[in-house]
Amino acid sequence: MSIRTIVTVPHPVLRQKAGKVTTFDQELQTLIDDMIETMRAAPGVGLAAPQVNVPLRLFVAEYGDDDDPDAPVQTYVFINPRIVAASRETEVGVEGCLSIPGLVGEVIRAQRITVNGLDRHGKPLKMEAHGWLARIFQHEIDHLDGVLFTDHALRVWRPEEETEPHPAAD
Repeated sequence: MSIRTIVTVPHPVLRQKAGKVTTFDQELQTLIDDMIETMRAAPGVGLAAPQVNVPLRLFVAEYGDDDDPDAPVQTYVFINPRIVAASRETEVGVEGCLSIPGLVGEVIRAQRITVNGLDRHGKPLKMEAHGWLARIFQHEIDHLDGVLFTDHALRVWRPEEETEPHPAAD
């Protein structure tokens, strides 16, 4: 395993729609392992393949249970993910991004989602997520469509400027 370079804006891969994963070979397994290691080293809670300059529909994430802070952190791998259901209930949360260092923003996301996709071995995977895990999944799936959190943000600011947030650019 190795740590890969995380690309940052304005790298063009971040604005491309990622291609479908069709081959589940050792190269893909190495990419997944490298992405998990890269995410942990950054540190982050999610990482999409385009963020390491690989335009494929794949993301990894790590997060614990919203309802049980003592629960162990789980690692998630989604290939070719699709949000198939989203709650009408939304909430505003502060997001950052490893590909947009130094900025955070308030983003409205669905509180609950259902995601279909494949696991790292190509087997069907369906998962319901809520709270911050749902937010992480939505953020990472946006990356696969060339969308950044700043595109949705109500306002964006540098954390050191928390008293003076700026409106998000359109």
